[in-house]
Amino acid sequence: MSRRLVIGTALALAIPLAGCTPDADVPRAASPSAGAAMRLVAFDSCEQLIADLRRAAKASVGPYGFGGGPELADGRIRAAGGSANKLDATSGPAFSGTNVHESGADEPDLVKTDGRRIVTVSQGILRVVDAATRKETSKVDLGVQNTGQLQLLLTGDSALVLVPAGYQRFVVGKRAEIADGPQLLLVDLSGTPRIVSRYQGEGELVDARMTGATARIVLRTTPRITFPDAPTISDEKQRIAKNRDAIDRAPADAWLPGWQVTDGAVTTTGKVDCGQVSRPTDYSGASLVSILTFDLARPALGGGSPVAVVADGDTVYATANSLYLASDQRWRFDRLAGRAVMPIRQETDLYKFTIEGTQPPVYRAAGTVPGFLINQYALSEWDAHLRIATTDSKTDRSAVRVLTEQNGELTQTGIADGIGKGERIYSVRFLGTRGYVVTFRQTDPLYSLDLSDPAKPTITGELKITGYSAHLQPIGADRLIGIGQEADSNGRTQGTQVSLFDVSDPVKPRRLAQYQIPGSYSEAEYDPHALLWWPATNLLVAPVSTWNGRKSQSVALALRVTDDIKLTDRLTQPAVKGYPSMIQRSLVVGNTLWTLSDSGLQASELSTMNRLAWLPN
Repeated sequence: MSRRLVIGTALALAIPLAGCTPDADVPRAASPSAGAAMRLVAFDSCEQLIADLRRAAKASVGPYGFGGGPELADGRIRAAGGSANKLDATSGPAFSGTNVHESGADEPDLVKTDGRRIVTVSQGILRVVDAATRKETSKVDLGVQNTGQLQLLLTGDSALVLVPAGYQRFVVGKRAEIADGPQLLLVDLSGTPRIVSRYQGEGELVDARMTGATARIVLRTTPRITFPDAPTISDEKQRIAKNRDAIDRAPADAWLPGWQVTDGAVTTTGKVDCGQVSRPTDYSGASLVSILTFDLARPALGGGSPVAVVADGDTVYATANSLYLASDQRWRFDRLAGRAVMPIRQETDLYKFTIEGTQPPVYRAAGTVPGFLINQYALSEWDAHLRIATTDSKTDRSAVRVLTEQNGELTQTGIADGIGKGERIYSVRFLGTRGYVVTFRQTDPLYSLDLSDPAKPTITGELKITGYSAHLQPIGADRLIGIGQEADSNGRTQGTQVSLFDVSDPVKPRRLAQYQIPGSYSEAEYDPHALLWWPATNLLVAPVSTWNGRKSQSVALALRVTDDIKLTDRLTQPAVKGYPSMIQRSLVVGNTLWTLSDSGLQASELSTMNRLAWLPN
């Protein structure tokens, strides 16, 4: 699922704004050396913001417009948010939450529960199920037609539904309206579910996090510029010239995202304030990332008080007190030939914000490190330091760096380099003062790291096995579950594997057990939200799909994990209209295991796995 501020008085300490050459046709963006610190600064005025963005856009535009997107770089598949719960085995809750990266920073998903009710969103319908009676109590048509996957956040009697960008038809009052940007729907669950507020934005939804009842939504937009359709012009220089003319003719607010909010029958509109836009040292003018803040305890959404950065933003990482935007997409164009060059230098830009209560995020620091991130798990804030794991795809060298905030910059204090030479990172997990990195090409080295000294992070141990782990899940003291793919000695994948690692000895990590399903894959490999770890009964549940050349099958694989991995059951759901149900999620409420598919919800007895109820969509 794949990825993109004057900020109070904090920016008063920022460095002076760098000027642009007035008579230059297009600007030459600053190019700090790899790993150099950078700052985020405010524009002096709205006029300067538009002028500088126009110059930068002309520098980065190609013969076919603004080229490239986050999913194209290096052929990599972006994880769609994902993460891991930290549940105490002795006093765990009566219900499982979404498998998230950091405690106190909830993440949107297909299903949520508060232990009393289960709320799902699918096919444009929000459904509420009573967990005790195992019956659907209510549902509401969200009024959207969208091929993308809906997600939600839940707090108290409020659900926030996130509708991704795409061609949508929705109803406001008696009017049918069309939109292609993301929507946010606030649904009141206190009685019969009803939509009480609808936010319509621009661009695409990157990700979201919720702390308490405060949701922060990250959107990425491109300028509203219509480039000429010139199929008869084959000369790329001429096409670029026409595109630059279109940029010059674009209205001043083309770079500023707009929004509208409908509360009942009243609709209000607005745009991101140019005074809330800031820029890094180097930018293209082709993308802007906005962070919106909504208090879900209020009866209406409002405009979200957006703060924005002129940058790409494809990865969001958050704790209860901090939010980070990361971007490793650096599209640049050869000015002579107009060819896209990706990238001239491969780096990841980082922007740190503090979050508190219901207030908009406040910018704190920015930095740049070499290489690209695999997903948000490659980031971890611990004891006022940020740890980050990246791979340089040009050299296939990986490293873990430790950064600290100093005078508005994220500066490097230490590095553990040379991880998996000739290989790329496939998964990362930071746990306190220890870190674990999996790299892969033909074999799967699991590296353990000591991060107790931020100035001297060190590789302490290595385990080489076939295949790889795409996600590492902690399941207690000194134990990790790895879920990924088994592979032969040549690196050819052979099907989903689940590995149990003992990491009690930092020098000698070892695999205690392995369970393999030949010819299969699991959604949990790229979206950890699909993985359930229930420590009270040592139960691990993951969806697994297989294809035998004639038909596909989807099951929820229930495994009991102790010092070994034992199969408990392979849960299936009824076929609907002759098509197999594709299981996507699982959760526990009391003594019931629930599995969610695109066809419905199924309740099973936690101890026996016997089916108790089937609630089709």
